[in-house]
Amino acid sequence: MRRVRLFVSGLVQGISFRSFVKRNAILLDLKGFVKNLPDGRVECVFEGEDDKINQIISICNKGSDGSDIKSIDIKEEEFTAEFKDFIIVY
Repeated sequence: MRRVRLFVSGLVQGISFRSFVKRNAILLDLKGFVKNLPDGRVECVFEGEDDKINQIISICNKGSDGSDIKSIDIKEEEFTAEFKDFIIVY
């Protein structure tokens, strides 16, 4: 099992990017959260199987309709199993 924290930069706020991430995370059975940051980035924390983490990173790189991904900063973290599901943090 693996845990990653992503910081997604570009046009990612105000265009349903968080809903897009949540929908795909749930389809991949990943746990964690996604939230907007005050600086315009979106932060995502994913926990799950390694191959599914790789898939969600690829999905985030492509982005949703209307998004324009400039960069993704990926931080590997220790797996904690602290999440029961995947949520949008408001």
